[in-house]
Amino acid sequence: MEFQCVAGMLTFLDPPRDDTKETIARSQAYGVPVRMITGDHLLIAKKTCRDLDMGNMDRPGWPMIQGPDHLPMLKADGKEPDNLVSQYGQYIQDADGFAQVYPEHKFLVVETFRQLGYKCGMTGDGVNDAPALKRADVGIAVAGATDAARAAADIVLTQEGLSTIIHGMEISRSIFARMKSFLTYRIAATLQLLFFFFIAVFAFNPTDYADAAKTTTPDYLSWPPFFSLPVIFLMIITLINDGTLISIGYDHASPSKYPERWILPILFMVSGALAVISCLSSLLWVHFCLESWAPHSLFQRMGINGLTYGQIVNTMFLKVAVSDILTLFSARTAQHFFFQRKPHPVLLICCIIALCISTILALTWPPGTLDNVPVHGLGYDGQKMALWTWIYCIIVFIIQDGVKVAMWRIIIHYNFFNVNNIVQDPMKKGNREYTFAENEDGTDAIEVAEVKVTPHHH
Repeated sequence: MEFQCVAGMLTFLDPPRDDTKETIARSQAYGVPVRMITGDHLLIAKKTCRDLDMGNMDRPGWPMIQGPDHLPMLKADGKEPDNLVSQYGQYIQDADGFAQVYPEHKFLVVETFRQLGYKCGMTGDGVNDAPALKRADVGIAVAGATDAARAAADIVLTQEGLSTIIHGMEISRSIFARMKSFLTYRIAATLQLLFFFFIAVFAFNPTDYADAAKTTTPDYLSWPPFFSLPVIFLMIITLINDGTLISIGYDHASPSKYPERWILPILFMVSGALAVISCLSSLLWVHFCLESWAPHSLFQRMGINGLTYGQIVNTMFLKVAVSDILTLFSARTAQHFFFQRKPHPVLLICCIIALCISTILALTWPPGTLDNVPVHGLGYDGQKMALWTWIYCIIVFIIQDGVKVAMWRIIIHYNFFNVNNIVQDPMKKGNREYTFAENEDGTDAIEVAEVKVTPHHH
């Protein structure tokens, strides 16, 4: 008879990847908290959670890893329970993770988060992850995943680790920031042009200004009954704007700390504020130019000589063009001041070229008429009107940027259009503030559900 004895125990260690803790920290810094869903033992899950600083570390009893005993199960007909949110919502929502679960648990945990108003993602590699990967808003199959997991997922990673997800998050948010800058500037520039020329045509009668000071206005007989700019000037302004607008695609962009979403009312509010200030400043400058020959006008008190109507037209061409280009520097920084984020060299060079072209054309345009409108370069008679216009535009730009920042602070403080992403908690009365949550895993032994909050619209 042959006897056997135990010589020892062989243990296996499957620790998280070296970069997993950093990946989770970066994810949470971007407003994407992490939840763990694993079929491993409860103790293993808690140890891994502690190693990765996963979950709400400030809560007593952290980490709160729930076992399968109180998780929902599918009904006999394979459908989800009718009382999924009311009975299990708070239990699942408050957990830091789940251990010793089966595929249907993973599926129902993801579904519970979705019914709670979250956008959910799931990462996994095995056949048992396929149902949850399919049900999640974004299913991500990690490198080395089975064919079933790959088929159920929306995204398949080809390299080890999850840092690619964070990198993709940064790129997408930077793209979104550039899109918002593009639209903010495009709307502001368009509104400024449209409203300025529409109002100026009806609000200003150059003939009245000339009649009031005809004893000193040398060309008062050529002043028209309404104000307008030649079509070629409008085309030049539009082309210059479009040229600088293209450079936004190369601009530096900081990814938002929280997931982005379109809030069009706020976009139009901010763009409208930028346009209104620029438009009002242009209308005011037209008035100052037209009354430049009046004895007690602003220009006379400042020692600026009176302007011919051709010089007024060129002055307003320069004012509108410079204001539009400077508006880009305010539109690109959202709720921050224009100097808090330096522009990309491509954008800066494009804007400098556009400003130089506008200034040179305003200074050197030959005297004459365009579309029966007198024009006269500002550099021919020793006038310093181009310099005064530049100074005025810079002052207006500083005011414009300050108003934009103040408006953003008011919007954020009073949470207009739910800009702070405060979500109505279906499990409790009142509002409960959540950041967007997306969950990720660290190793092949741990599957993580991503959870991302989106605002309810009640």
